[in-house]
Amino acid sequence: MRTRVQAWRNADPSRSGLPDLPLPPAPMPPWRGSRPLKAWTWVGAFGPDVMLCAAVARIGPATSAWWAVWDRAAGRLVERTARRSRGIEVSAGRVRVHGVLDLSVGGGAAIEVVSPHGRHYAWTRKHGGVRVRGTAIVDGRELAVDAPGLVDESAGYHARHTAWRWSAGAGVAASGEPVAWNLVAGLHDAPEASERTVWVAGEPREVGPVTFGGEAVDGTPPDLAAVGFADGGGLRFTAEATRSRRENLLLVRSAYEQPFGTFTGELPGVGPLREGFGVMERHDVLW
Repeated sequence: MRTRVQAWRNADPSRSGLPDLPLPPAPMPPWRGSRPLKAWTWVGAFGPDVMLCAAVARIGPATSAWWAVWDRAAGRLVERTARRSRGIEVSAGRVRVHGVLDLSVGGGAAIEVVSPHGRHYAWTRKHGGVRVRGTAIVDGRELAVDAPGLVDESAGYHARHTAWRWSAGAGVAASGEPVAWNLVAGLHDAPEASERTVWVAGEPREVGPVTFGGEAVDGTPPDLAAVGFADGGGLRFTAEATRSRRENLLLVRSAYEQPFGTFTGELPGVGPLREGFGVMERHDVLW
């Protein structure tokens, strides 16, 4: 069964023009043709003192969950990956990891995208410029968290081999306006109706195609060292602490790298950054 889908993007809660497909919040079938449903929710917070992420993901009947806290002041990265989500709650409004994270996630303007992928389709909703508040406990130290962030809700029947490069971050433009961004190549990256978005003072703007790559900086791999914009400008990234994982589980093989770090450069339509914090990511998976 092949699904004919055209790329669709919307920032309107009315979901005008939504494709006639099973999409959240409606239940999505566990299989479409030969492809299992993959679904995940990821929340990140990007501040000058603490950066963190937490996620719950499902591939067919299998569940995985993870979290990471980068304590910049102490120079300490603490993380964990689990095969089940017990004790880990991640949603667009709340993150709880027993004994580690207790966070509320404030609302932010969301963009929603549906794209063809392989023989089927994938869906995502990104909430940018959200405010993440609460506490994180690292090595017995309680850290206050009050930082901008991003929520990634995704689901779909992705192709057997999927690979992407991604950046999510937040900061302040030289103009003083708060900014956040979600940039990708390899998934939901059509020339138009993509998930590529820059939020300026909370308002989302789609940006044109991006490329990942540059000269390695302080150990940052070249393909994660920079983001270039077809619309002009670019971001340079310096990694500070990296969460990485390789898995070979017979039917699922994954190579994943996601460094926390700082950004400098210029966003299209915004201008130079005064400061920027966030993540870069590369993921190559057979699933």
